[in-house]
Amino acid sequence: MGLRINDTIPNLTVQTDQGTFALHDWIGDSWAILFSHPKDFTPVCTTEFGAVAQLADEWARRGTKVMGISVDSAEDHIRWKHDIEQTSGAKAGFPIIADTDLAVAKAFDMLPADAWLPDGRTPADTATVRVVFIIGPDRKLKLSMTYPMNVGRNFAEVLRALDALQTAAREGVSTPANWSVGDDVVIPGTIPDDEAAQRFDGFTKVLPYLRKGRIRA
Repeated sequence: MGLRINDTIPNLTVQTDQGTFALHDWIGDSWAILFSHPKDFTPVCTTEFGAVAQLADEWARRGTKVMGISVDSAEDHIRWKHDIEQTSGAKAGFPIIADTDLAVAKAFDMLPADAWLPDGRTPADTATVRVVFIIGPDRKLKLSMTYPMNVGRNFAEVLRALDALQTAAREGVSTPANWSVGDDVVIPGTIPDDEAAQRFDGFTKVLPYLRKGRIRA
């Protein structure tokens, strides 16, 4: 069975192009994002790593660490980062796990249990290693997204989802469809109307079970 929301992630010790880490120690008190890819030196993956590199200031602003995962070696990762930085115009300062034995891919249920690495393999041999995991400071899985090999991820959506998760955790609210920072949030039913009107700007009772308002600065 794969990881489910609020499962504690495995505390694996991983080798990366920036050294060896135990995942729980690396997360520390931060939010974290793990994003996986089927192989280095592939076109879609290169554009995605470039997009993550370009968002370095945004991740830092949100107190969030990012780490890539690919099944190639740390040495390959170092060489690949030159391509990533050349095409994106941004420094790829985050570590990339060298999951050469598929230990991380299997522990996070990104591959069938019988997956293996044949000699001369192509990206298709590890095509399902293409997931985003957002992890809280409690080291529990908060959100995951899985994509096929031929569709690049929208990291603006990953950022938006991170904002929603952090806002929900900090304010004790929910977020409606297409929510962005500054939009109305969904007020939990445990808060009485009179208290909600005091706590939230623009308090609106849309339906008996749907109330909205903006978080006060």
